[in-house]
Amino acid sequence: MTGTAHHIAALTLPVEGMTCASCVARVEKTLKKIDGVEIANVNLATETVALSFDPARTSLDVLAQAVEGAGYKLDLPANPPEVSLGVDQRQESGASHPEESHQEKYYRQLKREFLFSLVLAVPIMLINMLSMTEWFMSVSPLSMDEVNKLLLILTTPVMIISGKRFFKPAWKLARHAGADMNTLVAVGTGAAYFYSAVIVLFPQWFPTGTNLTDVYFDSSAVIIALILMGRMLEARAKHKASDSIKLLLGLQPKTAQIIRDNNEMNIPIADVIVGDVVTVRPGERIPVDGVILKGNSSVDESMVSGESIPVEKTIGDKVVGGTINRNGSFEFRAAAVGADTVIAHIAKLVEEAQGSKAPIQHLADKIASVFVPVVMVIALAAFGVWYFAVGVGFAAALMNAIAVLVIACPCALGLATPTAIMVGTGKGASSGVLIKNAESLERAHKINTIVFDKTGTITSGTPSVTDIESYNGANEETVLRLAASLEKKSEHPLGEAVVREAAKRSLVPDETDSFHSKTGFGVEAVVNGRKAVVGSEKMMRDASIDVTPASGAILRFSEQGKTLILAAADGILIGLIAVADTIRPSSNKAAGELKEMGFELVLLTGDNSRTAHAIAAQAGIDKVFAEVLPQEKAAKIRDLQSQGKIVAMVGDGMNDAPSLAQADVGIAIGTGTDIAMETADITLMKSDLNGVLRAIRLSRQTMRTIKQNLFWAFIYNIIGIPLAAFGLLNPMFAAGAMAFSSVSVVTNSLRLRGMKL
Repeated sequence: MTGTAHHIAALTLPVEGMTCASCVARVEKTLKKIDGVEIANVNLATETVALSFDPARTSLDVLAQAVEGAGYKLDLPANPPEVSLGVDQRQESGASHPEESHQEKYYRQLKREFLFSLVLAVPIMLINMLSMTEWFMSVSPLSMDEVNKLLLILTTPVMIISGKRFFKPAWKLARHAGADMNTLVAVGTGAAYFYSAVIVLFPQWFPTGTNLTDVYFDSSAVIIALILMGRMLEARAKHKASDSIKLLLGLQPKTAQIIRDNNEMNIPIADVIVGDVVTVRPGERIPVDGVILKGNSSVDESMVSGESIPVEKTIGDKVVGGTINRNGSFEFRAAAVGADTVIAHIAKLVEEAQGSKAPIQHLADKIASVFVPVVMVIALAAFGVWYFAVGVGFAAALMNAIAVLVIACPCALGLATPTAIMVGTGKGASSGVLIKNAESLERAHKINTIVFDKTGTITSGTPSVTDIESYNGANEETVLRLAASLEKKSEHPLGEAVVREAAKRSLVPDETDSFHSKTGFGVEAVVNGRKAVVGSEKMMRDASIDVTPASGAILRFSEQGKTLILAAADGILIGLIAVADTIRPSSNKAAGELKEMGFELVLLTGDNSRTAHAIAAQAGIDKVFAEVLPQEKAAKIRDLQSQGKIVAMVGDGMNDAPSLAQADVGIAIGTGTDIAMETADITLMKSDLNGVLRAIRLSRQTMRTIKQNLFWAFIYNIIGIPLAAFGLLNPMFAAGAMAFSSVSVVTNSLRLRGMKL
C-alpha cells in the first residue's frame, strides 16, 4: 500500500431538535451521505450522534451544515479537537458531557413552555365546555361570538409561544421536503386553530348553514399542552436513564491529599500526576488508581465490582479511584490519573455502549423512515372519506384527521431500544459487568454454550498448597518449614506457594547454606547442618531417596491433577506437599446455576488431560478439551459454532484473545490482560464467575424490556391510528395517549435499574 494512511476521528456530539425515530433516520441518512463519514449512529435517548469520519475528506463544520440543512442542529464543542492525519482523535463526551447540560437546558425550556400552555389551556377548555351549556350563556355578559373571540385571544399565545417548538422545526423540514413528529403536531393543531380563527374572523367566507359557533381552540391549546407535558416527563425520564455515567464520574473526589518533597498538601484531583504519593484516611474516597506503599485497610469496591463485601488491601495491592476506604489509613503511589483511571475507562465503555445500536432496532428504524408520510396520507384519506363519502361536516371530518395526526407516535418506536440499552448498560456497570456495545448485549441472550479457560478463570490462577503429608517421624510443620526454607530463594510459582503457606501458618523459614537449584526439578541446600532436598519425585530418585512411603499419596494426588513437592532431610523422605491451582470458590456454584439454566459448559485448556478433568469435575463441567495449544483454541470455538451452537468464551489471558474474538460473545475476566479485555464483548470487573451469570441475566432482562417496548409501541400505533381514522377518538384524548406512550416506554426501561443481577 502506498500513500498516506488516513486516520479516523471519532466523537460524540449532541443533536438538537430530534423528537422521534423519524428524526433519527433523517439525521443518520443526512450524515452518511457525506463523503468521509464512516459511522453515524444517532441515539434518540441521549439526543446524540456517535460519529467516525475521515478529517482529510470532511470537517465538523461541513457535518454541522448538513445537519442544519436537514432541520436539526449539531452542537459542536467549544474547543474542537485537533483532527489531523496520523492521529486518531476522540472527543470523549464522557469527560465533559456537553449533552448533559443540553438535556438539562432542554428540560427547563420544556417545563416553562408547558406551564405557560397549561395556564391558558385550562381556562380555554373550561370556557369552551361551559359555552355549550344554556345556563352559562344565559348568565354570561358575552355573546357566543364574543366568547369565541376570547378563546381566539387566549389560544393565540399558546400557539405562538408554546407551539413554536412544533411549528418552527416543522417549517424547516417542510422547506427540505421532510416531515417528522413535529410535522404531525403542527399540521394537526394548526389546522384546528386556523379553521377556528377563520370562522371567528371571517364568518362571511363560509356557506349558509355552516355552524359558525363550532370552534376548536380548546383542541389546539390542550393538544399542545399535553404533548409538551409528555415531552417534559420523557426528558426527565431520559435524564434519569443516562445518570449512570454522571454518577460514575461523580464518584471521584474533587481533591487529593499528597506528599511532595516531604510536605503533605491538598490539591485538586486534576493536578495529581503519576508517581505522586497519595494518603487516604478512613471513610475517604480514593482519588486515583494506584498501588499501596504503606499501611493496610479494607476497601469498598462495590461501584466497580458490584460486590458489597469490602476487600482487604495491603502493601503491593492495587486500589481504584472512586472506591471507599473503610478503615485504616494508607499511602499509595498514583499509577493512573484522568482518562487513564478505571472509573474513566468504565465511563467511556458505558457511554460507547449507550451510543451504539442493537440489531433489533433496525426494524423500528425502517418503519420510522416511512412512518410520518404514511400517517399524513392516512389522515388525509380519513378526512376525504368522512367528508366526501360519509358526508359529515367539514369540521367533524377535520377533527378525525387531526386525531389521526396526534395519536401517531414515532417517538415510542425511537425510544424503545436506546432507553433500555442505556439503562441496562448503566446497571451492568454498577454491577461490575461492562458491555462493549448494544450488539454484544443482544447476542448474549442467544448463547447456549459457554466455554471456559481454566487458569485464572475457573481457577484462581495462583498455585496454593492443598495437602501436606509427613513420613518417618516428621510432622506437617517440620515438612512445611523445611520446604519453605529452601523455596524462599526460588522464584518458581510452586515455591512461592509453599512460602505463602508457611507465612500463613506463622512459620519462619530457617537460613540455608550451599543453596543449589536444579531448574525444573527442585532445590537442595544445607539447613541447620542437615542436607535437605526439596523437589520432584525424579529429583528424589536421582538423589537415591526412597519415596516408597509416599507412593500411595503420589498416585492419589496425581490423579487429582495436583503437582507434588517432596521433601527429604539427610537422605530420608520426611514429607510431601501437594500444590494446585485451586478453583475459585464461586466456580462450582456459578457452573451449577448455568447448567440449570440450560447452558452446555465446556472447559478449554492447554493443561494435561488429567489435571483438566480433575478441575472440570470439581467445577461441575462435563465437557473438556485438554492439551489445546493457544493457537488451536479459536479453532475449537469454530468447531462448536459449526455445530450450530452460539458460543460464549470466558477467559483472562493473552492467549485467550483469539478465542475471545472468535466466540459469538467474548467475556473477559477483569483482572486479566488488557488485550483480552480489549478483544472481549463483555468485561467482568471482578474475578468471579458469578459475573457471567450477571451478564446473561442482564442481557436477557434488557432484551425482554426492549421487546416489551417495541410491542407496546407497535400495538399503540396499530390500534390508535385506526381508532382515530374511524372517528372513535377525540383529538384531545389522542394527544394525551400519544404523550404518555413515550413516557411509558422510558418508564418501562427505567425498571431495569431495580433488577437483581
